[in-house]
Amino acid sequence: MLANKTVSTANKVNRIAKLSCQKRNFSTSIISNKLALEDVKQPNLVAGEYSNVKVVTDVLPGPKTKQLLDEMNKTQDLRSAHFVANFEKSKGNFIVDADDNVILDMFTQISAVPIGYNHPYLLEKFKNDSRYATSFLNRPSLGINPPHNYGEIMNESFKRIMPKGMTDVVTLTTGAEANENAYKIAFARYQQLKRKGKAASQVELESSVYNKLPGTPHLSILSFDHSFHGRSLGALTATHSKPIHKLDFPSFNWPMCDFPQLKYPLEQYEKENKEEVDRCLAQVEKTIKESHTTATPWGEVAGLVVEPIQAEGGDRHAPAYFFQELRRITKENNVAFICDEVQTGLCATGTLWAHEQWGLGENGPDIVCFSKKCQAAGVFHRPEFKADLPYRIFNTWLGDYTRALQLGAIIDVIEKDNLLSVVNETGDYLRKHLTELSNRYPDKIQNVRGKGTFVAFESPKHTELLRQLLQRGVESGNCGVNTIRLRPSLVFHKYHANIYLQKLEEVLEKL
Repeated sequence: MLANKTVSTANKVNRIAKLSCQKRNFSTSIISNKLALEDVKQPNLVAGEYSNVKVVTDVLPGPKTKQLLDEMNKTQDLRSAHFVANFEKSKGNFIVDADDNVILDMFTQISAVPIGYNHPYLLEKFKNDSRYATSFLNRPSLGINPPHNYGEIMNESFKRIMPKGMTDVVTLTTGAEANENAYKIAFARYQQLKRKGKAASQVELESSVYNKLPGTPHLSILSFDHSFHGRSLGALTATHSKPIHKLDFPSFNWPMCDFPQLKYPLEQYEKENKEEVDRCLAQVEKTIKESHTTATPWGEVAGLVVEPIQAEGGDRHAPAYFFQELRRITKENNVAFICDEVQTGLCATGTLWAHEQWGLGENGPDIVCFSKKCQAAGVFHRPEFKADLPYRIFNTWLGDYTRALQLGAIIDVIEKDNLLSVVNETGDYLRKHLTELSNRYPDKIQNVRGKGTFVAFESPKHTELLRQLLQRGVESGNCGVNTIRLRPSLVFHKYHANIYLQKLEEVLEKL
């Protein structure tokens, strides 16, 4: 432990750090002279990975990035870009920008990089498995002409991660598309129950074409304040996080309920937090029951969609009890329980699916949306939610089976390298030292929270903190009002956490 080092060693570390900062490469010792960080060696999770950040420009974004963005913005609006990446040079947890700055990536394409950049196992698969070239060059309409080996590919990928109690997958392209089709699945199931298994009438068929009753029923999806489910119109209706997402776009008149606003630290506010959770649950139950018995403005609630952690809304958590009660309420009222795991799915929270931590077992959600770290996207659902007719949940591509191949290879790596253990050990370590920093700088960093490496904290100076971190070679992201969210890949180890914590400590000292 660094706390046991001699004073002379600490002084030596400080001299090295000062010299390195003057050179603008920030390749300082990974062991902080203040936080008691473990002296861990770099793991061999991604062979050939960079050992540390390296900043070679006076400021970030650098001059080449700015020039390229100026050119790109003439054709496509990329004003949201943090910097321009060189993906050929990026490796493991480190992304390289157009100016050759080596940056520790704590944001990973908005939580979408599962096992780091250019993982050797994936490169080998793309090189030696001919199915990748075939699928890339001949993208099929999977609902019309699935390839002869598609069953084999599904066994290698989707079936290996199918949530408990589920039997079916609908492959799609994006998280928003997954949400849209989850809602459609919920609506179709709700109407099938009302028809008691009978086919739709001719009146229903004909009126649906013109958006009229009874074929276009007055149904809704219940969502939560501060949620984010995507930017297409249905998903956007269920989204309530930032005005920039919704301004000027029409939406459906669907109900919204409060998501629990927990107080931290949790152990100090158990009573208050339980009361807050119960208040929100009562609101949900009342909204659903009223929609099924009276003429509400939003019609009958057919589905409820919720994130295990409200990511874009500020990394807002709720206890397992909240989700257990949502399951009870939805089941008692024949409402589909939709779990949006687009950002939390595939091990980021320390379990394969975040909803596994609710303790529901086989009685979990009815529908689970996935994307991001899976590379492929879509929904899993229970057998009773299968559409009664073909073409109802359908589009041209039904996803991309190259990405299904890639998912299978990603799962191989997760299992081979026991990455769930890495996520849990690193997450505990990261939160421990972030909490230490929050105790030391309570006016700069607050409310540390998370599961696995799905970690966040709040800062009243979040904008400047993020800017200064980037100047030191660390890419991060924000969410909510003043929350900084950490979204590293699954190969993020204590070694990499030390780099992040040291850079954060440097910033906090000067902020």
